[in-house]
Amino acid sequence: MATEQQAYHSIPVTVLIAGRPYLLKINAADEALVHRLAKEINDKTAAFKTAQPSKDNQDCLAMALLTYAVELHRAFTRLAASKSADKRLETV
Repeated sequence: MATEQQAYHSIPVTVLIAGRPYLLKINAADEALVHRLAKEINDKTAAFKTAQPSKDNQDCLAMALLTYAVELHRAFTRLAASKSADKRLETV
């Protein structure tokens, strides 16, 4: 029971994304992941800013997050295709 409560223990965390602070309430077990993802988002945003210096931070942040959305969509598509192939193999 104590382990279940720890697994769902919410904590407040502030992360900086594109220079702005965001206060989040997250699962304590996800804290390291949230900080790592915030760093990745900031790195991608900075890379877009370097490649296109005329763009503002909002544009670069939007492009970075769109990159993640495309990657997530591709991963879901591959997973769905894999599950579909598994089902076809089961019926044979």
